Amino acid sequence: MISMMPATHSWDVSPAQARAIQTRLRRALIIAPPTRAPENIAGIDVSIRGETAKAAIALLSYPSLELLEATTAEVKVSFPYVPGLLAFREGPAVLAALERLSIRPDMLMFDAQGIAHPRRMGLATHIGILLDMPSIGCAKSRLCGEYSPPEKRKGSWTPLYDKGEVIGAVVRTRDNVRPVFVSVGHRVDLEAAVAMVLSCATRYRLPEPTRQAHRIANSYDR
Repeated sequence: MISMMPATHSWDVSPAQARAIQTRLRRALIIAPPTRAPENIAGIDVSIRGETAKAAIALLSYPSLELLEATTAEVKVSFPYVPGLLAFREGPAVLAALERLSIRPDMLMFDAQGIAHPRRMGLATHIGILLDMPSIGCAKSRLCGEYSPPEKRKGSWTPLYDKGEVIGAVVRTRDNVRPVFVSVGHRVDLEAAVAMVLSCATRYRLPEPTRQAHRIANSYDR
C-alpha cells in the first residue's frame, strides 16, 4: 500500500457546503503541460449501487499499456444525489482504492469529468487537486457545454464550449464511433489530455486505462 496523503476536507457536508468546497478547491487548479512523461497511468472507474460506491483502479505501464496492478474499494455513500456534486458521493471510494496501490501513479485518468463541469470541478479535477497529481477526465457522455461533431476518423476532435470558454474536447478515438469527452483534471493542459487519451486508445472506443478499470469493476462484481 502507498500513502496518498491528500489535502482532505470533510465529506460529511451539506450540498451548500459542498459547493463552497468546490469553489475553494478551484482556486488551486493548475492547467499546464505536464512536467514529465508518465511511466504509468491509473484508470479509474466508479459506480454507485444502492448505498455503496465502488471504485476500481487499473494501473498500466506507459506507453506499453501493460497492467501492473489493480485495486477496488467499497465505501458507504452518505451524500445525497445532487447533479454537479457527484464527487462527494464517489470521491471517498476513489481515495480508498488508491490507498491500496503498492505503486504510486504518475497520472490519473477518470471515466468522469474534469473541468467540463458547470463549476469546473468534476471528479477528475476534485481528486487531482486533493492529491496534487496530474489528472484527466475522459467521460463517455457530455455533462455540459456545446460542440460541433468532430470528423469521423480517429484523432479528430473539436472544442467543447461553455459560455464562450473552452472546457474540453470531443474526441474520436476510433473511426466511425461515438466520441468521448476529454477535459483537464489538474496539472495538464487540454492538448496533453487529448494526446494522452488518443495514445491510450488502441482497439476500443475507451482508452485502455479506463476500459481496464471498468473491466476490473465488472469482474469484481461477478
